[in-house]
Amino acid sequence: MRILINHATVIKKRDKSFKQRTMEDLLTKTQNHLKVLCSDIHERRVGSKGNRMATSYVKDVFSHYGWDTEATLLSVMDWETEGASLECEGRSYEVFSSPYSVGYSGQGEMVAASTIEELEKSDMKDRFILLHGLIAVEQIMPKNFVFYNPQNHKRIIELLEKGDPKAIICATERNPSCAGGVYPFPLFEDGDFNIPSVFMKDTEGRKLIECCGKQITLESKAKRIPETAYNIVAKRGINSAKKIVITAHIDAKAGTPGAIDNATGVTVLLLLAGLLKDYSGSYALEIVAFNGEDYYGVPGQMKYIEQKAGDFSDILLNINIDGAGYKDGLSCFSAMALPEKLKSVFDELLKENSLIVEGLPWVQGDHSIFLQYGCPSVVVSSDWLIRNFDKQKITHTPDDNLNIVNYEQIPVCARAIECLINKMRLS
Repeated sequence: MRILINHATVIKKRDKSFKQRTMEDLLTKTQNHLKVLCSDIHERRVGSKGNRMATSYVKDVFSHYGWDTEATLLSVMDWETEGASLECEGRSYEVFSSPYSVGYSGQGEMVAASTIEELEKSDMKDRFILLHGLIAVEQIMPKNFVFYNPQNHKRIIELLEKGDPKAIICATERNPSCAGGVYPFPLFEDGDFNIPSVFMKDTEGRKLIECCGKQITLESKAKRIPETAYNIVAKRGINSAKKIVITAHIDAKAGTPGAIDNATGVTVLLLLAGLLKDYSGSYALEIVAFNGEDYYGVPGQMKYIEQKAGDFSDILLNINIDGAGYKDGLSCFSAMALPEKLKSVFDELLKENSLIVEGLPWVQGDHSIFLQYGCPSVVVSSDWLIRNFDKQKITHTPDDNLNIVNYEQIPVCARAIECLINKMRLS
């Protein structure tokens, strides 16, 4: 009996040692991947050189682990500005070029509107229009965005295009739920909308409104640049009628390292490529690094839908990672529209893993596409971020850097996803 007990103890110690070595190896890989994505590569906005470097890096890692990997070409628009300026009667006002807006330089009279009703009555032809107050509380969805586009947003676009102003000046407050932590936020971020626009803080707008009926001078040194980007898709497993699709967006807003939005999510994909390289379960696996979640036209997501001809019936489950690895709190897994059998597997995973918690449901990510096409989803993020989404000041800003990352949570997420997939194989 003593020999058996000692033998069991040795096996247990070896198992613990193996798990420890595995987590240490994953942690080292995590640190290396995040250094490449956030430090070696300084910009991952869609269309930038850094974005293409990031997708090339991800493709190489997937291929290294033996996945059948392809890069899908996307025609996109890069954009740059040398700044903007606005003057009225010798006084300067701080303004910024709206992302993806065309440039402008000229003079003219200014009018203002704070509601749609006021906009309907505005004579803005060959004038500047200042949008402030209620009409500027939330970012206007891009005119060709198909997934969510409220009627009042469409009406604002329609009135502006019909009114034909010289340019639009937008005064905005802070709205983390629709624009991340940036303040002021650009009311328009739309390469398909061709009226020049700039934006400023709401406090600056309250000063500028005194210039209504007066001549102002506006210059925005912005330009659009045709470019390319790529989705990276990696496949593995049997030729099953059903597959599990694991996703994360690789792009980031301009001017931010995009650490938790979403280099950590991409890093989880890279770790999974290694953890699942010998997968031989019941379902096919597909890992997708989407390009465009933080871009007005979501080109990578639209291309994926086009390639599937809108038929997502072969997808058993989507697992989307976005916002993982924040320094405070635990990682969270949110169940979205899971059928009973998958929910049972999901609940079992949570019971067995004390390092993850069940997260609140949320839709501001690529999983919303799968949900709209009838696919259940598990969303992996940070519990603190999801609970504080409407008041956080991090995402889409320079503060979203490696200093806010808990590196140890990234392997935790990867191993938990691996466990979830293996449980689905056994169920």
